[in-house]
Amino acid sequence: MKVSSHLMGLNGQHEHLAKYLVTHEKLDILITKAFLNSQASSKPKQLRDEVREMFYHAFNGYMDNAFPLDELRPLSCAGEDTLGGYALTLIDSLDTLALLGDRQNFAASVEWIGKNLRFDINKTVSVFETTIRVIGGLLSAHLIAIDDATGMRVPLYDNQLLNLAEDLARRLLPAFDTPTGIPFGSVNLLYGVDKHESKITSTAGGGTLTLEFGVLSRLTNDPIFEHVTKNAVLGLWARRSKLNLVGAHINVFTGEWTQKDAGIGTSIDSFYEYLLKAYLLFGDEEYLYIFQEAYTAAMHYLFHDPWYVEVNMDSAAIVWPLFNSLQAFWPGLQVLAGDINPAIRTHAAFLSVWRKYGFTPEGFNLASLSVQHGQKSYPLRPELIESTYWLYKATRDSRYLDAGRDMVASLQYGTRCPCGYCHISDVEHHKQEDHMESFFLAETVKYLWLLFDLAVGPANLVENGPYKYIFSTEGHLLPATPQISLVREHCLYHGAYCRSGDQRQTHFMSEADNDKQESNDSISYESWSKATYSSDYTTFKPTGVSGLIKGVCPGLNHGQKFGISYVHSADEHRDYEVIHQKESTNVQSHSVMVLPSQSSNQLISD
Repeated sequence: MKVSSHLMGLNGQHEHLAKYLVTHEKLDILITKAFLNSQASSKPKQLRDEVREMFYHAFNGYMDNAFPLDELRPLSCAGEDTLGGYALTLIDSLDTLALLGDRQNFAASVEWIGKNLRFDINKTVSVFETTIRVIGGLLSAHLIAIDDATGMRVPLYDNQLLNLAEDLARRLLPAFDTPTGIPFGSVNLLYGVDKHESKITSTAGGGTLTLEFGVLSRLTNDPIFEHVTKNAVLGLWARRSKLNLVGAHINVFTGEWTQKDAGIGTSIDSFYEYLLKAYLLFGDEEYLYIFQEAYTAAMHYLFHDPWYVEVNMDSAAIVWPLFNSLQAFWPGLQVLAGDINPAIRTHAAFLSVWRKYGFTPEGFNLASLSVQHGQKSYPLRPELIESTYWLYKATRDSRYLDAGRDMVASLQYGTRCPCGYCHISDVEHHKQEDHMESFFLAETVKYLWLLFDLAVGPANLVENGPYKYIFSTEGHLLPATPQISLVREHCLYHGAYCRSGDQRQTHFMSEADNDKQESNDSISYESWSKATYSSDYTTFKPTGVSGLIKGVCPGLNHGQKFGISYVHSADEHRDYEVIHQKESTNVQSHSVMVLPSQSSNQLISD
C-alpha cells in the first residue's frame, strides 16, 4: 500500500497508470487471500478424507478377516470373540456408516443383523459393555433406519433392531435384582446371574446405563428399563460421602464402598457423563440436580488446575496424583455444561502428554511426570479426540484442528496395521499389539471425522440433521425426538392426540411439572450453586417412572413420533388451535441445551 499511496500522488500524466496499479494490487491481495483461505480450508477436507479412508481400512479389514466374530486382530488378519460372539464390531459401527452417508453398507448391515443375530446364547457378558456397545448400537441404528428425515431409511426394515435390543435388555434385567438396585457387573444371557458372580461392581458400570435403557423404555412403552437404571443411579448417589463424592467400586448387596478412591477417570468417569446427558435427552431434572452437586464437588476436591487427581471420598486426601486416559472425556463434558475455561486448560495439559509420547498412556504420574508403571498402553481410546471435537465446536479455535491433525498422524504412523489399527502396548517404544477394540470404529474415527467435517462446513447428520443428538458414552447417536425427549407432553405437543374417547391423558404430568411449564417454558439455570434447588428439592417428589411412560398416545404416526410434520382432520382443527396456543412452546421445553457455569458467562449452543 506504500507503493500505491506514492503512485496516487504523482502528477496527472501518471494518474492513469497509478489507478491501474492500485486496482491490480488490490486484486493481487484478494487473490492471495483467496488462495490462503482455500489452502486453509483444503487441509481439513484432506484430513476428513484421510479419516474416512482410515475408517474403511479398519472396517473392511474386519469384514474381510474377522466378521462375524466380535473383533479384529489387525496384525494377523484374523478375528476373535471378546464380548458375546455376535458381530460386535459391526453393531458398534452402524451409526458411523450412517454418519458417513454409506447407505449401501448401512442397509446391508442392518438387514444381516436383523436376520442373523440372536441373544439366546449361553454367554456371560458385561452388563456395562453390552449396554453401551450393543444395545446402544442397535437403538441408534434403528432410529436412523426407520426415519426418512435422516436420509438413511432402510425400505424393508421392520423394527428388527429394536426387537433385538429389547430382547437383549430383558436378558440383562436379572442383574438389577439386588438389595441396593445397583446391578451385578455380569450376567449370563441364557441363565441369568451366576451364583458365584462377584458382588463388587464399578460406579461407572452401575451408573452408565440410563441413556440406552431410557430410550428403550420410550420406544417400547415399557417403563421397566428406565426404572431399574434410574434406581441404580439413585442407589449410588444415596451412598455418596458427605463431600458429595462417590468411590470407584461398591458392594451391590451391602452398599459398602470397597474402593473409596474418588476421581473422574477409571471406574467412575461415565457416571458423571450420564447424569448430565440423561437430563439433556430426557428432561428429568433430578438428574440435573445430582449432576450439579456431583460436578461442584469434583471441581472443588479433584481439580488441581489443570489436572485432576484421585482422593479419598471421605477425607479428600490425595490418593493418586495420576492422569489416566479415561479422564480425557471431561473437557468435552464441560463444554456440554458450558464450563469452557477450565476445559480449555485441562485439554491443553492432556494434549501435552499425547504430544510427548504420540499417544496418551493409560496412566501418567503427575509427581514424576512419567508413564505410570504397568499403565503404558494405548488401546486406541477416543476420549481426548472427543474433547477436541467438542472444544472446536465451542470455540472454532484452529488449535484443535492442529491437535486433530497430530492425532491422525500418530494413528497413521504408529498404529496402522495390515488389516486395521493396532493397540499400542508401550507408548514409549510404540510397540504394536494384535487387537482392535470395536470402539475404534464407533468413536475414535467418528470424532476425528466430525472434527474435520465441522471445519470444512458440515453436511452430516449430527450438524445438519433433523434433530439434536446426544452422544452415548460409546459415541452412539441418540436423537432428541419428541417420542424420546417429550414423553410427558406426548398428548400435548401439537399433532399428538390421544384417541380414547377424545380424552387426553394428561394425568401423567405432575403438578410441579404443570406449574413449571405454565410459569416458565424455557428454564435457564444461572448458577451451579445448590441454592438453585435447595428450597424446592426438600419437598420435591420425583415423578414415578411409570408416570413417564403412561400417556404415550397409541398409534402415533411417523410424523408425530419424530416431530416433523403433522396432519389434522377437520374435526380436530379447533382442538388443535387451543392446544397450540397454550402448549406450542413446550415442544422445545426439553430440547438439548447447555448450562452456564460460575467461571464462564459464555453460553455455547449445541
